Amino acid sequence: MLPRVLEPEVMDTAEEAADYDAMDHRAVNNAFCIDFLELAGKLKIRRVLDVGTGTGLIPIELCSRAPAVRVVAVDLAAHMLDVARANVEHANLQDRISLELRDAKSAGWPDGEFDAVISNSIVHHIPDPADALGEMWRLVGKGGALFVRDLFRPKDDVSVEALVERYAPIGDDRDNRQRALFEASLRAALTPSEVVVIADRAEIRNASISISSDRHWTLFATRAAT
Repeated sequence: MLPRVLEPEVMDTAEEAADYDAMDHRAVNNAFCIDFLELAGKLKIRRVLDVGTGTGLIPIELCSRAPAVRVVAVDLAAHMLDVARANVEHANLQDRISLELRDAKSAGWPDGEFDAVISNSIVHHIPDPADALGEMWRLVGKGGALFVRDLFRPKDDVSVEALVERYAPIGDDRDNRQRALFEASLRAALTPSEVVVIADRAEIRNASISISSDRHWTLFATRAAT
């Protein structure tokens, strides 16, 4: 098994934010929102926290699919949030999506503040993800849900190279930076078995953890209504 090689916790340059926003996330974001809404379909979800929102694309997609939902979207990268604000304004969703600069490991809200907490591709940026997952779980209210998805670390270099060739663009300097970013993310990701251990450390006792694509794992947990 490949060793985990950490990458920076915060991507906070204007170039990194622009490169990230230029990636084609549509299929991944669509699948994320569809799967979340399907799993949380029987729950009363109105106020959602998106942790590590990046450039705000998942809240925009979620609001397009769930008219009753309001999203608070947080990130620790100011440049990412600058791009996210432009994206939210372009989608005319300022009244349903609010953006805040906050740390995933210590968000600052009271316990149970949200009906659901969601997160896509932030866990691999955090050296010890138990703190972030524990904070996300703390913020889930009674009868609410936690939905987290991220890359998983492939078993060897050959598998990493195959995924990079399959999903990363080839072309100009920006494409090359995106390829390098994707490869670094794969190498920084957790394995599903590591996620099980970390979820237990975060005291998410009823978590369902599954492999949800050829490169993603998904954690879903619900909090009892009483």
